[in-house]
Amino acid sequence: MLRAVLIFIVGVLVGANAVYFMMKDGDRCPRCATVASAARQDVPATSPSTATMPSSTGSPPPGAMAPASGPDVASPIAPPPVSPTPLPAATTATQLPRLAMPLSGLTASQLRDTFNETRGGERAHEALDILAPAGTPVLAVADGHIEKLFTSVRGGLTIYQFEPSGRYAYYYAHLRGYAPKLAEGQQVKRGQVIGYVGSTGNADPAAPHLHFAVFELGPERQWWKGTAINPYPLLGGVAKPPEPPAR
Repeated sequence: MLRAVLIFIVGVLVGANAVYFMMKDGDRCPRCATVASAARQDVPATSPSTATMPSSTGSPPPGAMAPASGPDVASPIAPPPVSPTPLPAATTATQLPRLAMPLSGLTASQLRDTFNETRGGERAHEALDILAPAGTPVLAVADGHIEKLFTSVRGGLTIYQFEPSGRYAYYYAHLRGYAPKLAEGQQVKRGQVIGYVGSTGNADPAAPHLHFAVFELGPERQWWKGTAINPYPLLGGVAKPPEPPAR
């Protein structure tokens, strides 16, 4: 019993001393408690990592990463959609100028559209046949140059003329002869005599005519190869649609 009373008395004395020294410290630095309290109020409630993150309601800065769908994964922000650049329109025969008649005195009403007809069974004609007496002068339908003078089994004596841009070729076939001094590489003018109607090649000798065709050339500019274009509208005629195949 006496021991318990002694322990209690010692505890009271120790507590009293602690209170005394705390009061003395407050007298030496009366602002310490105030400064410490203010310092605690200035500390932000967030951690440094969260304080630097952008607001969820604002737009991310340039180059920022979008919120990840999974842990520790980030994906670039998708750029705004860009409308594709329209491709240039395909070249059509309407981009060619109106051609001069390849025979003097010829009119559009005298032409016959034979472009979609067939020859030799199933071979597409892809040209105009213009009947005329043998020896009738053949005229250049536009300005350009003579690319090739050639003799073929079907076309006989032929002329390949390129127009100035080199994108289109004019083809004259079944000729009886060339104009004097006509040569490859020679510049020719619209309406200039370049040859004469004949029936060479596979043409009927009893029906001399000019086989006239227009081709759109490929990027290689090969005189013997191209995509056929109906010359009939280019000479003032109104092209008719191709006839359906016979059943």
